[in-house]
Amino acid sequence: MAKKRDGGGPSKIQMAAKFLGVSVLAGAVLAGIALPAAGALGLAAKGSVEGFDDIPANLKTPPLSQRTTILDAKGGEIAKVYDRDRTVVGLKDMSPYMQKAIVAIEDARFYQHGAVDLKGILRAVNKNAQSGGVSQGASTLTQQYVKNVFIEEAGDDADKVAQATQQTLGRKVKELKYAIQLEKELGKRKILQNYLNITFFGQQAYGVEAASQRYFSKHAKDLKLEEAALLAGIVQSPSRYDPVNDPQEATRRRNTVLQRMADVKDITRAEAHAAAAKPIHLAVSRPQSGCITATDGAGFFCDYIRKVFLNDKSFGKTRKIRSKLWSQGGMTIHTTLDPQTQKSIQKSVSDHVYADDPVASAATIVEPGTGKILGMGQSLPYGFKPHQTQINLSVDHDMGGGAGYQPGSTFKPVVAAAALEQGTSPYQKYSSPFRMQYPSPVQTCNGEWQGTDATQNENKTEVGPYGMKEATAKSVNTYFVQLISDMGICPAVKMAQKMGIERADGKPLQQVPSMTLGVQEMSPLTMAAGYAAFANSGEYCSPVAIESITDPRGKAMTVPQTSCRSAMSKRTADTVNTLLRGVVQDGTGKKAGLQGRDSAGKTGTSDSRYAAWFVGYTPNAAGAVWVGDPQHQRKMYNITIGGVTHDKVYGADTPGPIWRDAMTGALAGRPAPALSTVPINDPDKGKGDGGKGKGKQRPGRGHGGDNKPGGGWHIPDFPHFPDVLGGGNGGW
Repeated sequence: MAKKRDGGGPSKIQMAAKFLGVSVLAGAVLAGIALPAAGALGLAAKGSVEGFDDIPANLKTPPLSQRTTILDAKGGEIAKVYDRDRTVVGLKDMSPYMQKAIVAIEDARFYQHGAVDLKGILRAVNKNAQSGGVSQGASTLTQQYVKNVFIEEAGDDADKVAQATQQTLGRKVKELKYAIQLEKELGKRKILQNYLNITFFGQQAYGVEAASQRYFSKHAKDLKLEEAALLAGIVQSPSRYDPVNDPQEATRRRNTVLQRMADVKDITRAEAHAAAAKPIHLAVSRPQSGCITATDGAGFFCDYIRKVFLNDKSFGKTRKIRSKLWSQGGMTIHTTLDPQTQKSIQKSVSDHVYADDPVASAATIVEPGTGKILGMGQSLPYGFKPHQTQINLSVDHDMGGGAGYQPGSTFKPVVAAAALEQGTSPYQKYSSPFRMQYPSPVQTCNGEWQGTDATQNENKTEVGPYGMKEATAKSVNTYFVQLISDMGICPAVKMAQKMGIERADGKPLQQVPSMTLGVQEMSPLTMAAGYAAFANSGEYCSPVAIESITDPRGKAMTVPQTSCRSAMSKRTADTVNTLLRGVVQDGTGKKAGLQGRDSAGKTGTSDSRYAAWFVGYTPNAAGAVWVGDPQHQRKMYNITIGGVTHDKVYGADTPGPIWRDAMTGALAGRPAPALSTVPINDPDKGKGDGGKGKGKQRPGRGHGGDNKPGGGWHIPDFPHFPDVLGGGNGGW
C-alpha cells in the first residue's frame, strides 16, 4: 500500500498518478512516449487508453469567428457585427515581443519539445506533489490551442463549451492525440500563429489583433515590450488580470511575464527592469459591436441585412448552415443603402415625430426599376433603453418587424390599377353617396362574399357622382367600394400579389370588399416597393438590400438578386400616375408635393386613426411613411406629435410632410425626370347621372346622360376603351 502523508492525505506517488492520469499520461503512453513509474500510472489511465484509437485521426478546425463589416452603397461603414471580435493576422503582423512573451509565460520549451513536454510533466508532478494540489499545469501551447479549437467549435452552445473545458481524462486524451497530429502537420510557427489568433484576451477580444486594438488602439505589429507582456499575461485568467478593472493585478502579472522573458533570455535583465518600471498606459477602444453602433438611424437596416442573410437560401440550404456562416463572419457586405437618402429619412422622421411621442413613425425609400432599398429609418432609435426598440417598424414580421399597420386609402390605387387592367375607364362614374352598404354578393377568387357591412366618406360634403380622378384625389371611400364590388375582389387580390403587396404577418390577403379601404396590415417597405411599379412603367421589382459580399478570403459570394415582373401595362401605370399626381397637386396630399420635381402619391388613414400614411414616388425614388401606434392601441385624436397638436391626424398633415422632407433631401442634386402620364379630363360634376345604368363595366349599357353627343364620350386618349355612355349611378 502506498505510503500516506502525515494527516492521512494521499502520498506523493498518488498525487502524481492522479495528475498525470487526468492530464496527459494516457495519450503519452499510446503515443509511445516512455515515462517513469509507468506501472502505477498506467492503471489510472486504462479506461481511456482503450478508446484512444477510436478518436478521429484529423482535428477539424472550424474557420475562426471574425468581424463582418457592413458598408453602404458609397463604401462607408454602417457597422461591424460579430459573435466574437477577432481579426485574423499572420505572424508578420504580430510584434516579435508578443510572440516571445506568450511562449515564455505559457510554454517556454515550446520550440524544444514535441506535442508533449516530458520535462514539463515531471516538473509539474513534483511541484504539485509538494503543494498537495494542482498548482502547475503541463499542457503545451499546442494542447492549449487544441482546447481553444474545441471551444471555438462549441460557439455559444453552453453544453458544448462545458464539454470542451471539462477536466476529464477523456478530453485530455483527445486533446493530446490532436496535438501530436498538429505538431506533425503544421509546425511550430503555424501553431503559434493559430494560437495567438484564437485565444481569448478578455474585454470581448479574441486574438491578439483585436486585443491590441481593444487595450491600446493599435495594431498587434506595433506592440511595445511592456504592452506585449501585459497581453501575454492576461491569457491565463482574463478576468483576474484585466488591466481595465484591476490595473494593479495586471501590472504584477505583466512583470512576471517580463521576468520570465528574461529568464529564458528573450530579453536582457535590464530590458525587463526598464519595462517593469513603466506604469500601464491604456488607450482603450470600447467594443463597437452590432447594429446598435450604426449612425443616422441605420441600425434597423443593418439588422435587416442580418435577417436577409439568415432567411435567404443564396447563403446556404438550411438556416443552420446560414447561421453558422454568419457567426463565423469575416465578410465584407456592400449594401444598397444610400447615405444621402438615409440621412434625409432619419432627419425628417426625427424632426416630425419625437422618440418620446405617444406614437411612432417609420419610413422607407426604394429605387424603381432595381428594387434597391435606399434608406430605412424610424422615430424610435435602435436599442434597449426607454423610447428605443429593436423592432424594425418598416418591414414584415418575419424580417424583424411587427404585425404591420392598416395602410388605409393608400391601397386604393392598387384597386384602381386592377380595374384599369380589366378595361374600366378612368372616366367611370359612381354615385358615391356619403354613406352606403357594401353591395352583396361580390365575386371572390373562389366564390363570392356576402355581408351587410357599411362604410362612409370622411366628410358629409363628399357626395358623388365622381369619376376616378376626382375620387382618387379626394379619397372617396364609397367610390372605391362601388368599384371593387363591380369589378370583383379577385382582380384586386391578383394585382396586389403582382405588385408584391402582401400582409406583414405573412397570411394570405382576406378576400373582402373592405380591402379596397386598406384594412389589412402591411409594412412601409411593402408599400414603397409596390408603388415603385407605378413609377417603373408597371414593372415591379422585389426589394434588395445587398449589392455584394466577399468572404474572409476576399472571394465573392452569391447574393440574392431582385426579381422583376410586369404587374400591369404601361398604359395602366401611366394612368395611375395621372390619378396620383392629382392627389399631390389638388387633392388630399397637397402638403406632400415636391418643389420643382414631378411626384405622385396617396394619403391614407385607418379606422379610428390608429395609423396614418403617405406613399408616393418620383421616377427615381418611391417612399412610404407610416405614423401610428405599433401596439394598435392609441387613437390619434387630440394628440401632440413632434410638438404639433392635432384634433385628428390625417395622412396629409403628418406622414405627408415627413415624406416631402425625406424625399427632398434624398433627391437633392439629382435628376428630376418627369412622370409618364396620360391626359384625363375632368367632366363637370353631376353630368351624366340621369340614366338608369347599374354601373357594370359593359360597354354600351346604361342610359345616356347630358355628357353624350350621340350616345356617349369618345376618349381618344384610351384607344382600347370603347365609346362610353354617361349613365345614372356611374353607368357608362
